[in-house]
Amino acid sequence: MPPVLLSRGLDPLLGVFTGVLAYYLYETHPRTGLPEEQRLMELARWKMDKWKQEKLAKEDRAVDA
Repeated sequence: MPPVLLSRGLDPLLGVFTGVLAYYLYETHPRTGLPEEQRLMELARWKMDKWKQEKLAKEDRAVDA
């Protein structure tokens, strides 16, 4: 079995940090940069707004019933 790089707890954190940094650089690099409406934060904001609208609609139906 190969030796552990840093520690069992730190290796996953290093992997997640590296992945997040790589995705950030992918989104912001001029050559591969995505339009604003296709970036991760905008898509997450859209999904959150959609979720909130569905939640409010569900609450309105529950109050009306």
